[in-house]
Amino acid sequence: MTKIRTRFAPSPTGRMHVGNLRTALYAYLISKHENGDFLLRIEDTDQERFVEGAVDIIYRTMEKTGLVHDEGPDKDGGVGPYVQSERQAQGIYLKYAKQLIEEKKAYYCFCDKERLESLTKVIDGKEMKVYDKHCLHLSQEEIEDNLAKGKPYVIRQNNPTEGTTTFHDDIYGDITVDNAELDDMILIKSDGYPTYNFANVIDDHLMGITHVVRGNEYLSSSPKYNRLYEAFGWEVPVYIHCPLITDENHQKLSKRSGHSSYEDLLEQGFVSEAIVNFVALLGWSPEDNQEIMSLEELIKKFDYRHMSKSPAVFDYTKLKWMNGEYIKAMDFEVFYEMALPYIKEVITKDLDLRKIAGMVKTRIEIFPDIKEHIDFFEELPDYDIEMYTHKKMKTNAETSLEVLKDVLVLLKDHEDFSNDALYALLSKYVEEKGVKNGYVMWPVRTALSGKQMTPGGATELMEILGKEESIKRIEDGIARLSE
Repeated sequence: MTKIRTRFAPSPTGRMHVGNLRTALYAYLISKHENGDFLLRIEDTDQERFVEGAVDIIYRTMEKTGLVHDEGPDKDGGVGPYVQSERQAQGIYLKYAKQLIEEKKAYYCFCDKERLESLTKVIDGKEMKVYDKHCLHLSQEEIEDNLAKGKPYVIRQNNPTEGTTTFHDDIYGDITVDNAELDDMILIKSDGYPTYNFANVIDDHLMGITHVVRGNEYLSSSPKYNRLYEAFGWEVPVYIHCPLITDENHQKLSKRSGHSSYEDLLEQGFVSEAIVNFVALLGWSPEDNQEIMSLEELIKKFDYRHMSKSPAVFDYTKLKWMNGEYIKAMDFEVFYEMALPYIKEVITKDLDLRKIAGMVKTRIEIFPDIKEHIDFFEELPDYDIEMYTHKKMKTNAETSLEVLKDVLVLLKDHEDFSNDALYALLSKYVEEKGVKNGYVMWPVRTALSGKQMTPGGATELMEILGKEESIKRIEDGIARLSE
């Protein structure tokens, strides 16, 4: 059996879109599921779209997501270079284009922009720009004369205009197109660089790629690839087209959505492992419907034949839930290091930040959530005394005032402000008063935080705030309730 070889071939045009990350992940999982090779190739032939620093983003993203390549620009496996501009400089693409010219399967085209703009053809009711093969009929003398004069040219594939081409995709099955729709696509552009389609075919063949993972927007251009493989007499790789990713409104996920790239998501407080797990499920699911999976588990379970044809919805709410599960399971030291910058954004006082981090670890879905959970530690917010009324706890403004006054006396005479000691103190008061815990703890917690929801109970909050601040806040609560 042939060893599976897949590749991820991004263009260095900026941040890594979620769709690109999914392509990389699926290509990685397909190869690793079968103990194959995963290659990284940089496709930088579109010089106009090249973004400085984008190659570093690609490397950084691959490293953070754990998608380690076996071969690439930094790991030569014998089929390099792995950067298309370097391959272009070696004349690889021009050599193969000229081979096709010699075999009458491609030709020089010298048509100017104005002439090309005038070419339109109606196919199935749609107006399309289809090249009319004008330059295919130039004599050898005319071609050599144009080349000698330095006239700008492109090299076009010579496709048939009659009949059909059938293309097989492992997800979508057989797709047949009329050859009249194929057009004589450009192989080498006027700047000497290959087109994306041509370079892909040459590189995939020379690098021994067996399985090609792409977005389904490339389905329509796939017959052109087949034509190239056939022109060279090369074996066509297995094509796996991934479904479209849409937002919650079923529109294509765009950069404007604010969470379309891996970096966007990291900046929004998502952890890398959760992003990878979530992206794996955008168009695929395991047979057992397990949702939380490590990269190792994904490698074991991933079978691309279970991919969906239907568009995958980027469910932001589900991603947040999944991220929360990863945070809960995270090693505390790792969590604390990641949480600290968010904690320090709101807390400047000398408080036990580790204890505060421990309180919020199981309560957040993304790291920025931390701030709204803990801001009251820094400063007591203004709050409505209606918060003291809680039907379930059987508390109201009157009962709360009585409880706070009693507790204040107890706290002033109490030195040990550890959580356990404070809980024992208040539990004894609850017992003596013959009431339920919430009858006492609710008003105390309200006075300490000015919030209905807090990451910890009344005594945990007092331990962090300390005796002086706790007493000050309870006195503030008494004053509010006495007005």
